[in-house]
Amino acid sequence: MTITELPESDDIGRIRESVRRLCETFPAEYWRRLDREHAYPAEFVQALSDAGYLSVLIPEDYGGAGLTLSAAAAILEEVQRAGANGAACHAQMYIMGTLLRHGSEEQKRRYLPAIASGELRLQAFGVTEPTSGTDTSSIKTFARREGGHYVVNGQKVWTSRAEHSDLMLLLARTTPKSEAAGRTEGMSVFIVDMREALGAGMTIKPIRTMMNHSTTEVFFDNVRIPADNLVGEEGRGFRYILSGMNAERILIAAECIGDAKWFIDKASAYAKDRTVFGRPIGQNQGVQFPIARAYAQMRAAELMVRHAASLFERGEKCGEEANLAKMLAAEASWAAAEACVQTHGGFAFAEEYDVERKFRETRLYQVAPISTNLILSYVSEHVLGMPRSY
Repeated sequence: MTITELPESDDIGRIRESVRRLCETFPAEYWRRLDREHAYPAEFVQALSDAGYLSVLIPEDYGGAGLTLSAAAAILEEVQRAGANGAACHAQMYIMGTLLRHGSEEQKRRYLPAIASGELRLQAFGVTEPTSGTDTSSIKTFARREGGHYVVNGQKVWTSRAEHSDLMLLLARTTPKSEAAGRTEGMSVFIVDMREALGAGMTIKPIRTMMNHSTTEVFFDNVRIPADNLVGEEGRGFRYILSGMNAERILIAAECIGDAKWFIDKASAYAKDRTVFGRPIGQNQGVQFPIARAYAQMRAAELMVRHAASLFERGEKCGEEANLAKMLAAEASWAAAEACVQTHGGFAFAEEYDVERKFRETRLYQVAPISTNLILSYVSEHVLGMPRSY
């Protein structure tokens, strides 16, 4: 290994080692085959579930491990560093936060223990729509109250893992935007039992993308949801969703750190072994410097991820730090990916080296789950005090 770990607790160190051993049982060919077939890594996700890694943020009272965000971040970082793809299941770690913080006790007792045990999967997050994009306040999916149910009509897009989830956390309007007290008011969050909704008005259409991300469009045609599945108060759903975004961004940032370490390890090892013109290519500064610069970017971003996670765990405000961690880590992983491709030359495009697959996967994180431009807008307005740009 060319990269040493920053100081951390013995418990997290043991978690890292355990995750590495689990990932070793899923060799590179497993991921190549799934990538070729655009197939879901069901066996890998089940192994993570069985080991308890997807329930680390669920409190012990509800059957989870009750660990810290730093522990969850370490798990996802190691998954990515092993050359695997945590995007297949990472949402289960943070989606449940909305239910945990804002759901009723009955809802938490009904769902969280089953999610923790792996009996139920909560991996689908229905927020984005084709016409609204990142302007969440303009969503059109509408839930109309009819007696003991809400009737939902609309469409979601980029709803990843919908085909492999039992439950969906859905954001829908319950008050028309024109009648709401504010642009972010009048939206509500629901738990949708997809096992019941499929074939009863819900349709899922896969979207084939440049990476194997199991993403879909989801259509709602008079889908009936029990009123008991409303999370929290009607009309306050936007702030419920927003409250979980810091954890999401920190965990995604940790994945990017794992990707960056994978690329840096891969590039530096190849640079030492590959001989051209009678000398290892890593002897040339033109090869060394991009890898070394990517390493420096990764280390700086890693410190911001650790800092953001620490603030989150202490219950302190961390919007700035979570956003910066996500942006810097995504940029660091992309810089490392670029350096790795350049170091490998033509071999980077060969499937057997895994570089081209990871290159496609890590590019996503400058766009989703929040784009770099929106992070910069947030920093400009909320940190630097400049006028709102949108």
